[in-house]
Amino acid sequence: MVQGAVADAGRQRTPVGLGLDSATVRSRMVARLRSLGVADERVLAAFARVERHRFVDSALANQAYEDTSLPIGFGQTISKPSIVGQMLQALLEGRSAAGAGNEAAGSRPPVLRRVLEIGTGCGYQAALLAVLAEQVVSIERVGALAEKARANLAASLVRNVHVMHGDGRLGAPELGPFDAIVSAAGGDELPAVWLEQLAVGGRLVAPGAELRAGVQELVVVDRHPSGVTRRLAGEVYFVPLKSGAE
Repeated sequence: MVQGAVADAGRQRTPVGLGLDSATVRSRMVARLRSLGVADERVLAAFARVERHRFVDSALANQAYEDTSLPIGFGQTISKPSIVGQMLQALLEGRSAAGAGNEAAGSRPPVLRRVLEIGTGCGYQAALLAVLAEQVVSIERVGALAEKARANLAASLVRNVHVMHGDGRLGAPELGPFDAIVSAAGGDELPAVWLEQLAVGGRLVAPGAELRAGVQELVVVDRHPSGVTRRLAGEVYFVPLKSGAE
């Protein structure tokens, strides 16, 4: 089953030469993200660098650079770029922006040292985080999706992401503490172990309680020597956070 998932990911690889592998296509997406309020140049540079069409099924590749979510199988979706950008911007807010916007994307030093992502999905957000961090640990509860993400990341030559198959609610205590934690699933309460694995000075960004049907609050938690502070940073909608692995 695992080998089949990897093989499927390989067969779904979008061929080059369709215009989707052009930096021009990604630059249009970046311009759209900027117009929608994503202003952090480091985040925009990551979007300009990572080829989103390589993380979706070939049948949907022509929609890869639209601001829309797309199905990736197993009842999951790849999130809208604007939502991913909003979350990454919240994750980096307040950190040093030295050199941002003045250097080529590939030459900028990582902003973060170690990041934990909950919910790998197809691996696209992990690839964006890999541009911004020295090391990314990503946990996916669906085994076949974890394999698909590994294959997508390998095909995109992303080498600083470690994808784990497991229960994201438990985090990865053996690999922490983390400078930042970001979750692609949420609920009314954030797991206490996430906060325990967040380094002092670190930040956690995750969907929180449902405000109304189809809308959740985006919660930003900062850990200080004396405790944690929380604030809201907009509206999002993600799948519910589930326990266990399959």
